[in-house]
Amino acid sequence: MQSENRLFDDFVKMMNGAAGTLAGMGREAESAFKERVKDWVGGLDLVSREEFEAVKAMAAAARDEVETLKARIDALASVNGETGG
Repeated sequence: MQSENRLFDDFVKMMNGAAGTLAGMGREAESAFKERVKDWVGGLDLVSREEFEAVKAMAAAARDEVETLKARIDALASVNGETGG
């Protein structure tokens, strides 16, 4: 009976060691995959979210300025008796 328990204990220890090794290999594979994806995405010449938001804000400000200038041109044209285009 004692030898059966020891055999079972040894088997459990071996399985725990294998599970730990497999978990470590999984973490290593995941880390390597993330690095490869990061390198691949980095080579795509994409913009960051901050850069995109800054350009988006600049475009919105430019549209607002264009609308203001159009309104001023229309106002000046109406004073001069011209039609806006």
